[in-house]
Amino acid sequence: MSNNTHPNKPVIGITVGDINSIGTELIIKTFADNRMLEFCTPVIFASNKTVNFYRKLMNENNFNYQSIKEFTRLNHKQVNVYNCWEEEVQITPGILNEVGGKYAARSLSVAIDCLKEGYIQGLITAPIHKKNIQSEQFNYTGHTPYLRDAFEAKDVLMFMTADNMRVGLLTEHVPVAEISRFVTKENILAKLHMMKESLIKDFGIDNPRIAVLGLNPHAGDDGLIGQEEIKEIIPAINHAKGNGLLCFGPYSADAFFARNMHEQFDGVLAMYHDQGLIPFKSLAAGHGINYTAGLPIVRTSPDHGTAFDIAGKNLADANSFRQAIFSCLDILEKRETYAENTRNPLKKIELASE
Repeated sequence: MSNNTHPNKPVIGITVGDINSIGTELIIKTFADNRMLEFCTPVIFASNKTVNFYRKLMNENNFNYQSIKEFTRLNHKQVNVYNCWEEEVQITPGILNEVGGKYAARSLSVAIDCLKEGYIQGLITAPIHKKNIQSEQFNYTGHTPYLRDAFEAKDVLMFMTADNMRVGLLTEHVPVAEISRFVTKENILAKLHMMKESLIKDFGIDNPRIAVLGLNPHAGDDGLIGQEEIKEIIPAINHAKGNGLLCFGPYSADAFFARNMHEQFDGVLAMYHDQGLIPFKSLAAGHGINYTAGLPIVRTSPDHGTAFDIAGKNLADANSFRQAIFSCLDILEKRETYAENTRNPLKKIELASE
């Protein structure tokens, strides 16, 4: 990571997530280290009172910020808190209630408006709780589908990334009983295409190799344990190969991760949430992040949830959150490099010959 200074330093928006969760603690822990300001200008979408509540609770004197209500007042040498609400809000760490969800949604909504206006270049989202954030404005199973609709993307890919592995999900928050109906050739091809595009543009991998996991135990055992591999997954892999995509499988998920086969591939497409996330979180050991591929903007988040059981106790580990920030910055840089490299090549040749 290069040591950026303004004006090249990206402005990064950070949502607080559920205000009764570990989100604000993670933000304060991360930016109590002033060296983080060498890499980006952070803007926290919250309220002064929320930030002050947790700063006092944590007794964190190294965390300082400036309060802003408009981006003309942005300070590139300090943490900025963009006030999304002024009213008194009762914060109850560790308690799941509608207050936590209401202000998580407010923080996210304001941050997305600022992304669309171009005030911030990337977004890191602290964890929300799927249940208490539900409202007329937020009728989604999580950040990923919400962001898809907010930016009118045709589709998005939930992409878990760490140093040694990248796992994308065919289906995300779908009940296990309904997973198989989403395992179609068409859906698999769409996610494979998105993963390939992301690996090239966002991760700088020119010709990515992708592994595809089976749905059933032993990848179906030639149809003995389920038909999805034969009817949908293998035809999708063959079609993708025929169109120049380096993809392989289907692999039996247990043996694939147990033998560290993920290390031989640039990306892995898992068929459902736990199939991909259990091995990912186990192997990433707190250094993994969640990335939403397929959006015009860059959004990352830590690979864990709200952790109400330790909220307000100053026990939360900020490793994954810190990694989400660095990953966001890396992807922004890779996108810029890709755009530069694919800009009109004839113009480049003309300039070089002058």
